[in-house]
Order: sequence, then structure tokens, then C-alpha cells
Amino acid sequence: MKRKYGDRSEWKRISKRKYAQSYLDTKVFKGYITLLHTIEVTKPLSARYGESDICICNDGYMWLQQFPIDKKHSVTTMFDTTGNIVQWYIDICSKNGLDRNRPWMDDLFLDIIVLPSGEVILKDVDELEEAYLNGIIDKPLYNIAREEANNITELINNKSFELINLSNIHKEILVNKLK
Repeated sequence: MKRKYGDRSEWKRISKRKYAQSYLDTKVFKGYITLLHTIEVTKPLSARYGESDICICNDGYMWLQQFPIDKKHSVTTMFDTTGNIVQWYIDICSKNGLDRNRPWMDDLFLDIIVLPSGEVILKDVDELEEAYLNGIIDKPLYNIAREEANNITELINNKSFELINLSNIHKEILVNKLK
């Protein structure tokens, strides 16, 4: 499993950045939120979905990450330079936590992408299968990943996955804290 940190400090693509984070405890969300402003990148990053290439990181983009406590997922909302949402990227994980004041998640390979059009894409099923077959994860973690992905997909389809609805609100909380 790979531990991913909210500050993305290991990401060399970003040559100039601003970052903020906060802990929230509200009726609808309890956990950490982070905001990375990619002021300058060495090279834009695009993702291909079907016939479309979508730029997900470029100069001036913002990535909001939500790390809910006691949940098996983390959500990254990618905003373009005008503040429009490019995509929601949901990482299925075994756990979210905090280490030296840095939010993190332990990635379980399986991901869900939600596009503003409403299209939902299940990603990296092959990576999850390979991790299980190669002994990187055990059967209980494999089952957790599959169950969590199924549950979240159902919530998305029913338009009741709250973290998507909270993206703009959480971004606004952090925008003025960027350093």
C-alpha cells in the first residue's frame, strides 16, 4: 500500500505552490481538509477518459482533498484556474490519519472518478486484483476496497455522496489560509 499525504510535498511536478489545511468537525463532515494551489507546474497533467483528454493539473489549478475520519475513502476535487470543477477523484483507502500534522491516507488502489457531467468511472480494478494476487494486500483489505467502492458508487448514483456537495464550501474555507 502507498501512503499519500495531503500536502503532496513529494510531487515534483509542482515548482511553485501554496498550501493550507484545517480540521473540521461538523454535522456532515469530520476530518481534515487540505488545499493545494499549483501556482506553477513543470508540465501540465491530463487524464484520458474514453475519447477525451481532461487537464487535471496546470498552472493555477487547485486540488482540495477531504480526509474523513473513520472512513475508507478520501476525495480530491480538482479545480481549474477559473474555479470550475474538473473532476472528483475518490481514492479507496484502508485508513485516513495524521502524521506530524500532515493528513494522509493509505491507498487501496481502487479509485472512482466523477466528472461534472455526472459520468462515474471505476478505475484501477486491475491494480487492486494484482495487489491481492501478489500478496500486497490480504483478502479482508481486498473486500473492504470492493465494498467501499460499491457503497460510494451507489451514493453517487443516488446523488447523496456528501463530500462532492461539500467541495466548494471546503475550498472556500481554505482559500484565504493559503501560504
